[in-house]
Amino acid sequence: MDFGLVLQTDPPASRVISLMKRAERNGFSYGWTFDSAVLWQEPFVIYSQILANTTRLKVGPMVTNPGTRTWEVTASTFATLNDMFGNRTVCGIGRGDSAMRVAGRKPNTLARISEAMKVIRELGSGREADLGGTVVRFPWIGEGAELPVWMAAYGPKALKMAGEEADGFILQLADLYLTESMVKAVKDAAVAAGRDPAEVTICVAAPAYVTEDDSPEALAHAREQCRWFGGMVGNHVADLVSKYGEHSSQVPDELTDYIKARQGYDYSHHGRSGNPDTQFVPDEIVDRFCLIGPVERHIEKLNALRALGVDQFAVYDMHDAQEAVIDAYGTRVIPAVVG
Repeated sequence: MDFGLVLQTDPPASRVISLMKRAERNGFSYGWTFDSAVLWQEPFVIYSQILANTTRLKVGPMVTNPGTRTWEVTASTFATLNDMFGNRTVCGIGRGDSAMRVAGRKPNTLARISEAMKVIRELGSGREADLGGTVVRFPWIGEGAELPVWMAAYGPKALKMAGEEADGFILQLADLYLTESMVKAVKDAAVAAGRDPAEVTICVAAPAYVTEDDSPEALAHAREQCRWFGGMVGNHVADLVSKYGEHSSQVPDELTDYIKARQGYDYSHHGRSGNPDTQFVPDEIVDRFCLIGPVERHIEKLNALRALGVDQFAVYDMHDAQEAVIDAYGTRVIPAVVG
């Protein structure tokens, strides 16, 4: 199992770079960031510095979207970074929840994501792509270039598309039941499309908070630091409920039931501990969706995720113990899981 670190690109950028360097020293192999142009600083500028200050770390957005940049610009940016630093980028892509809504636009459709994935992958790998009737190719890309595209998904149609078309699947929650169900849907779709399901990398991303013990006080603090995540996932779940209904055979109740008390969402607190719009998220969901507690609990859940076919766990590190969690994973969790 690989490990990744996920950060927001809050200023100063130097801190983001420093945490990524720390992650690499502690055995993490991927560095991810949010990509929402209004809320945070431009990630691709920061990627250049992360890559320059690390040697092995692969970087990318979790996730970009096909609506805020034209596709050839996105592909060119990735390809330039790869040309400068070797093939050390991954294009994580999704509908664009915060990036689109904060700018007053609707998230992208699956059809648009499908088209964009093809264009970005082909151009970023040095091949031709059709930009709506105009076929282009980057003349400056050398041989050996490659750009994997990983797709974030929750709903049945998106999971099917990830299995059919994406190089990787990003699942932003660590609930074991839902992970098993969604990974199976992606793998089954890959097989039905004539693909080797092993070719689809499975990445689970969720907050991790390591406590000294499992006392009620320690766990309560950890839950409050990670409760924001249930609210963030809830935005996507609310879209699924709107589309498929509150109870549907296509979307499990284990995913949708908890948002019944959801009142709304202010993106100015998006992805931050203490988010006042996430008090509706119960402790049970925090425990299911996240990894909290002593080191032993993290190891146990990570081993369970690996048994379900998860290839990478990416740590959302937005809380009051950023360095401590990176170090705890590096010294105690990653060695125990990787062996």
